[in-house]
Amino acid sequence: MIKIDFEKMGGLIPAVIQDAESGEVLMVAFMDEKTLNLTLESGKTWFFSRTRNKYWMKGEESGNTQEVVEVLTDCDADTVVIKVKQNGPAACHTGNRSCFYVKYENGTWVEHSNPLFDPSQVYKK
Repeated sequence: MIKIDFEKMGGLIPAVIQDAESGEVLMVAFMDEKTLNLTLESGKTWFFSRTRNKYWMKGEESGNTQEVVEVLTDCDADTVVIKVKQNGPAACHTGNRSCFYVKYENGTWVEHSNPLFDPSQVYKK
């Protein structure tokens, strides 16, 4: 029986969130046992924010929720890949479709940003 190993990283595991249809990596976040269970039970992605020290459901503020299609773990059972249906235009809090919009080119990091919404309007912070 496979058991997810939350102990290696002090109770957290990386969760790679991937678009189930296109295969695009949308984001990487962290889960503990509680948020993984919430994700599996609710069919929506839940995470633990290390910077805010709190639980959060993807899209709770923006409305850009993620419906779980498939959950996989790696051979060490210490990382998960969650394939999702992205509801709403963007997975990234910056308004971009994916959190991975900065590319290393010719010795420097270049932002290839095409925000699909204005974060200041969506998050009102």
